[in-house]
Amino acid sequence: MIQQNYYFTNLDKFLSPQYQSNKILHINLKKKLQDNKIGALKLASGLGKCTNLQNLTLNLQSNKIDDKDASRLGSGLGQCINLQNLELNLKSNHIDLNSVSGLCYGLRNRTNLQNLTLNHKSNKIRYIFALILISFLICLSVKVTLLVCLVYIVVVCRGALQNIIKNGVCRRKKSSKIGDEGVSGLCFGLGKCTNLTYLILNLKNNSIGDECASSLGSGLAKCTNLQNLTLNLEKNFIGEGASGLGSGLGKCANLQNLTLNLQGNFIGDECASCLGSGLTKCTNLQNLTLNLEKNSIGEGASGLGSGLGKCTNLSNLTLNLVYNKIGKVGASGLGSGLGKCTNLQNLTLNLQNNYIGKVGALGLGSGLGKCTNLSNLTLNLDNNEIGDEGASSLGSGLGKSTNLSNLTLEINNNEIGDEGASSLGSGLGKCTNLSNLTLNLDNNKIGDEGASSLGSGLGKSTNLSNLTLEIKYNKIGEEGASGLSSGLGKCTNLSNLTLNLVQNLIRDKGASGLGFGLVKCTNLSNLTLHVRQNFIGEIGSLGLSSCLRNCTNLSNLTLYLESNQIGAEGASSLASGLRKCTNLQNLTLNLSENQIGDKGVSSLGSGLGKCTNLQNLELNLELNQIDEFGVSGLCSGLRKCTNLQNLTLNLKSSEIGDEGASGLCFGLGKCTNLTYLILNLKLNFIGKVGASDLGSGLGKCTNLSNLTLNFDLNQIGDDGAQGLGSGLGKCTNLSNLTLNLYLNQIGDDGAQGLGSGLGKCTNLSNLTLYLELNLIDEIGSLGLGSGLGKCTNLSNLTLYLDQNKIDLNGALLLGSALAQCQNLLNLTINLESNRIGVKGVQSLSASLTYCNNLSRFLINLTDNQIGDEGTISLGSGLAHCSNLSVLGLILPDNQIGDEGMSGLSSGLSNCTNLSILRFYLQNNQIKQKCPQNFGSALAKCNNLIDFTLDLSGNQIDKQGMSNLGSGLAQLTNLQDLTVNLRWNSADVQGASSLGSSLAQCINLTYLTLDLFMNKISPQGAVNLFSGLAQCTNLSNLVLNLYVNNIGKEGASSFGSCLAQCSKLQTLIANLQANQIGDQGALNLGSGLAKCCNLTDLTLYLRSNGISELGQQNLIKKLFKIKKLVQRIIRFD
Repeated sequence: MIQQNYYFTNLDKFLSPQYQSNKILHINLKKKLQDNKIGALKLASGLGKCTNLQNLTLNLQSNKIDDKDASRLGSGLGQCINLQNLELNLKSNHIDLNSVSGLCYGLRNRTNLQNLTLNHKSNKIRYIFALILISFLICLSVKVTLLVCLVYIVVVCRGALQNIIKNGVCRRKKSSKIGDEGVSGLCFGLGKCTNLTYLILNLKNNSIGDECASSLGSGLAKCTNLQNLTLNLEKNFIGEGASGLGSGLGKCANLQNLTLNLQGNFIGDECASCLGSGLTKCTNLQNLTLNLEKNSIGEGASGLGSGLGKCTNLSNLTLNLVYNKIGKVGASGLGSGLGKCTNLQNLTLNLQNNYIGKVGALGLGSGLGKCTNLSNLTLNLDNNEIGDEGASSLGSGLGKSTNLSNLTLEINNNEIGDEGASSLGSGLGKCTNLSNLTLNLDNNKIGDEGASSLGSGLGKSTNLSNLTLEIKYNKIGEEGASGLSSGLGKCTNLSNLTLNLVQNLIRDKGASGLGFGLVKCTNLSNLTLHVRQNFIGEIGSLGLSSCLRNCTNLSNLTLYLESNQIGAEGASSLASGLRKCTNLQNLTLNLSENQIGDKGVSSLGSGLGKCTNLQNLELNLELNQIDEFGVSGLCSGLRKCTNLQNLTLNLKSSEIGDEGASGLCFGLGKCTNLTYLILNLKLNFIGKVGASDLGSGLGKCTNLSNLTLNFDLNQIGDDGAQGLGSGLGKCTNLSNLTLNLYLNQIGDDGAQGLGSGLGKCTNLSNLTLYLELNLIDEIGSLGLGSGLGKCTNLSNLTLYLDQNKIDLNGALLLGSALAQCQNLLNLTINLESNRIGVKGVQSLSASLTYCNNLSRFLINLTDNQIGDEGTISLGSGLAHCSNLSVLGLILPDNQIGDEGMSGLSSGLSNCTNLSILRFYLQNNQIKQKCPQNFGSALAKCNNLIDFTLDLSGNQIDKQGMSNLGSGLAQLTNLQDLTVNLRWNSADVQGASSLGSSLAQCINLTYLTLDLFMNKISPQGAVNLFSGLAQCTNLSNLVLNLYVNNIGKEGASSFGSCLAQCSKLQTLIANLQANQIGDQGALNLGSGLAKCCNLTDLTLYLRSNGISELGQQNLIKKLFKIKKLVQRIIRFD
């Protein structure tokens, strides 16, 4: 009997007794219980009555569910005695340790459970969660064993399992990762789940070290029944732990499907070999995905290949070794191993940026030649310097893979010339079963001979139906393009072709050859041709048009001919070809910078008028000397395309003027089926008449739902803006509108007209309005605000009014409008360089009281004289925006002092859900006592992971720095921090306070610290770096200490600090003018030499008294950094 599936998005409907006897339920209450204090209780009670329930999908994401609610939920589910399959999503709630305990306690007796998926991502739990969850699973698995059922577990412990556990259960708050302790518990639990056959374990970005990785391997080793394993350990620090992990996997002899992600884990060559050794014992493996990108396995790839060679049952393999410096030895060994996997049918191999050279390519080609059962192959060898010999070896190997039906070959930037391309073509010519081919040869040295030979080879692949050929940035001329297309002309079964010849030298003869070759591909339905910057003139365009005249089955055509010289005659020839393409539905035509003029664009319009089935058209005619006559001809054709639904038309930097815009209006007014329109008319000398007429035309497109209109740098004035607004007001179905009217002499009347029109677009949900550098004042703000206030369905609003004449009354009216838009989720306002003052910002701030659904708010009030009083009111408004997750305040040059900063801080303390915060307060008057409550406010924003604070050009001294530091010290979850304190007075105490605060931010991975000209002494620097040394997770550091006085002691301390930051990959340090001297430079170098993972280093050391010998000694130290790729050192 087929069971009925029931789907609920409403709690009350689910609670109806008629549904509580069902066996299969899907309940989606995402964000539905946020304001329902008893909703979770009702849900739990209802579930408890579903005693027949067998399959349940329950989505409770983002509902503010706490520990009591989770416990009740567990209790309710505990009554579902027949439950077999449960998928429970509790992502982004308020779940802590007690919640997990209660939930697991409720589920503990559900012995019928076969399939369980739990998602607890983005809650406030940490490694203890892993212990409790696994304890629960152990209990469950014992009972499942007795019932001889399949156990299916998905454990999500990704990245940010954060712990803010109260009641004395666990007081460790410094780590935001599951870490070693959590993994240890996890391993212990897994070791008890001996009947596991299917496991997905996501431990990405959790600070797991080598020992715990080995422990994880030991735990998995006990799961001897495992058949399917997905293990994500990306961005940890397992290093040598890969050996133990491999050893453990080797004991999972029943594994058939394995996905192992070890990207970015500092794994070396020996460990990679050990991993390979472990895999040798997994002889039942059929499907393997192994991601080792961005490690340092080097020649260990050879050992890995040796291990894979013993997995003789493999049929599907994906191997990612990008950025591993495997070299020729590693690549050859890998090829040798793959050659033994004779059952492989599907292979994806990513080896870009590995320096394998011609010898490595030879080994790979030889190995691939032995995989004769391959039907699908993806091989990426970009940036490997394989040259002609390497390409020849690959071609030879591919020629033996005669069963290939799908091939993707990426060998960009490899110094391949004619010889290599010829050999590749020869090899591909033997793959007669190919139906789908993607070949990327960009940025090589292929000339005419190579291109012709490549075409000759492809011509033998007569079964090809889909071909993508990328050969841009080579040296292919006229003969090469003709020879290539001659071969393609023999691929008569082609239905989809993409050919990219950008920036070669094919000229007219080559373009004509392309056209004549493609004439024979009469089955083409989709054609994409890129020939930008190829010196093609009108004759070449005529040749290309011959292809279009014969390919009458085309439904999709993309033609990029920009930056050539086709002129009016060439455009007319293309138009002649388009006339025959009567089946075209989708057309993209880029003819920018081609001197086609009025005659050419008129002919183009005539041709397009014959394509009456067109639904989607993208036409770029920028910079083509087009005026009103050309546009009139174009629109005469467009008006016949009555089936057009989506149109993108770029006429930027033409000279269409008012008459041209009026003609455009005539054409668009006939395209009544348009739903999506992008129109770029920037820099076109359009005045009030043209803008008004265009508005009239748009008013007839009543089905428009998405409109982007760019009128930047024209002269439409008030009358034009009014006419435009009037037309927009008739587009009542608009939901998305972007309007660019930068620098158009629009004043109050124009703004009122726009506002009036927008007020009629009541279905708008997304609005972006650019009105910078116009003449809008108080009255204009009233009209604009009045219109916006009627758009009550707006969820996203971006408003740029910077550099107008808006004063306090204008801001008052805008604020009143915003107060009506209570559904706003994302709001961006730019009022830079107006005159809104204190009262203006008070009004804007008051509107925030009504926008309490905001999750993202960015406001730019630069240079508006808002002072302390205005800033306090802004803080008061923010206090009502408790749902904010992203906040950006740009307030430079506003005469803000300590009092204003204090008021802002008070409001900030209510924004506890913030994850990203941007504060720009440079060039104000924040003085000696950077408010203490700023620190306490920051402390409440404990979800912050990304924080930018710019207080440069204030008057903050050591006490202010201390107060600031106390706040930063509370942000222990921070991952990305930017602090700009240049031109202040940190001194010893201030620098020390900053150091102490940084010492608490142990999860930092990205840090930018600017202390330019802060009077920092050697002792201050020592204290600063002492704290910085605790940030051991740093991967990117930018430090500016230019013009201080850190001396040799400070430089030495910096070196010691860097030696502790073993995960550092990128360092930019400006230490100019600091009296470091030779000894300081030497000690700095010694510290840097211990940064074994550093890849990019930039040091500015001018004006430091470092002698030539001192410079040499420093550079010698840097040679010890083996992974260093980019080094920039400036001594003078």
